[in-house]
Amino acid sequence: MRMTKYFVPTARETPSEAETASHVLMLRAGMIRKVAAGVYDLLPLGLRVIRRVENIVRDEMNRAGALETLLPSMIPAELWMETGRWQKYGKELLRIKDRHGHDFCYGPTHEEVMTDLVRGEVRSYKQLPLVLYQIQTKFRDEIRPRFGMMRAREFMMKDAYGFHPDEASAAEGYARMFAAYENIFRRSGLKFRAVEADTGNIGGSSSHEFMVLADTGEDTVVSCPDCSYASNLEKAESKDRVAENPASILPLERGGAGGASPTDVETPNQKTIEEVSAFLKMPPERFIKTLVYCLDEGKEHLAVLVRGDCEVNEHKLKTALGADSVELASFEKVRELTGAGAGFVGPRGLKMKIVADHLLRGITNAASGANKDGFHTINLSEGRDFKPDVWIDARNARAGDLCARCGKGRLDFHRGIEVGHVFRLGTKYSKAMNASYLDADGKERTMVMGTYGVGIGRIAAAAIEQSHDQAGIVWPYSIAPFHVVILPLNVAKPDLAQTAERIYSELSGAGFDVLLDDRDERAGFKFNDADLVGIPIQVIVGEKGLKNGEVEIKVRKTAARFSVKLEGVGPKIREIADGLLS
Repeated sequence: MRMTKYFVPTARETPSEAETASHVLMLRAGMIRKVAAGVYDLLPLGLRVIRRVENIVRDEMNRAGALETLLPSMIPAELWMETGRWQKYGKELLRIKDRHGHDFCYGPTHEEVMTDLVRGEVRSYKQLPLVLYQIQTKFRDEIRPRFGMMRAREFMMKDAYGFHPDEASAAEGYARMFAAYENIFRRSGLKFRAVEADTGNIGGSSSHEFMVLADTGEDTVVSCPDCSYASNLEKAESKDRVAENPASILPLERGGAGGASPTDVETPNQKTIEEVSAFLKMPPERFIKTLVYCLDEGKEHLAVLVRGDCEVNEHKLKTALGADSVELASFEKVRELTGAGAGFVGPRGLKMKIVADHLLRGITNAASGANKDGFHTINLSEGRDFKPDVWIDARNARAGDLCARCGKGRLDFHRGIEVGHVFRLGTKYSKAMNASYLDADGKERTMVMGTYGVGIGRIAAAAIEQSHDQAGIVWPYSIAPFHVVILPLNVAKPDLAQTAERIYSELSGAGFDVLLDDRDERAGFKFNDADLVGIPIQVIVGEKGLKNGEVEIKVRKTAARFSVKLEGVGPKIREIADGLLS
């Protein structure tokens, strides 16, 4: 490809809308352009990267025995109603009516459509297991799309669906897809980690996310240095000591030094744990943080208790309670239910269900809101002054907590970008949609399912987040838009232009994807564009080197430079390419 015939609208200035390295550099390198919030044009250079990623994904899916399909992006509401997700999925689901008033959604995922296809065609155990996949555009109406391709509303995704005769077969399929995902991300040049994850809106019994480790990642990866445990923060478990209780339990009716102050202590304008802790001269772990939550859009309200030095984990809360949604109650609702404003709520005397974190078991002489504005209660003891209805792991793990699996290592926290997610669905969808088959004895059985998703654009963005410098992108060789860029420094010089053409033909014939920068521009301009776009290998054709029958080869990743005789250019490029792929 020649630059004079190509469309690469590079830019020198940092776009004001961009926040992350991948967003900035994809805009500056002329790979994407914004159409609307979270919706982007893919320009030729960006599309080449996407196609590279797609080809790796397709190759690994095919190797794992999956078969490619292509399903409609518009899905009739009836299919989603069968599983209940039409009501439960939430506002991210883009709902549309056709001219006849029929309800559709723009598919954010395709469990229902694929299950509908398979239930209509598969009847015998002899047709199972079956894994079907597609690479297709999805749409999720994110409340706050940002970071370019990392959190777009419209995006490219590979989604695969496994149908199995039993749990054993489904487990084998899950392991096969897990291995395929490791190959995909390894071949894409990414440093990644698989972590245990919450199943979210997709559902199922268990799942793993594949996280690319990067400082700009939106997700938190929690791992143990002493064992193989790794999880996202939503599901991370930790083992922590219950706070040591004082030697004696003080009575609730009298408190303070020598029992001389009332149990309800006036704490004017002291609402946060930090403020009240300093005011009462008590450590945060002696506090009971009480939050009122609304379940399933108002169907139930309950109080959630965690220790004062902890935070509520809403994903764990939702999973433990079997709720479709959880959110903090409004200030008005909190006052209606407790008689106090936020910051002054406590568990004593509440007339609602109480859910408590395990770390509060047996806590004594604790402090909490008094359910009265401007007051906190001291000397609260679990079992005597309040009795939780449900005990769960309701808190976020924290850096330095003991690992819940091995009990030895202290948890490390890293930032990560989710690029893939695999789920064991069980019979969640197949049972709801009556996807069954006849076993060897002629008995009807429900298929067992798995689902497996990869964010195509996210892989590209994550690669940039992991591999860039001040000059621009440093593409992994396997997903770079071109392998080699040839830079004749003065195309007005016939010998430079002709040499560049010969190298271009030679490398193209050898199977490399080559971009020839044949523009009549200054050398510095070409160097800047080449570094910005991030093509792995640069061949620089200059007058000084050509007098000696040589060109210069630069490796973008390492900045290593080599002076190479013209006849040795092809072999040297092959050697460098092999090294970049190893």
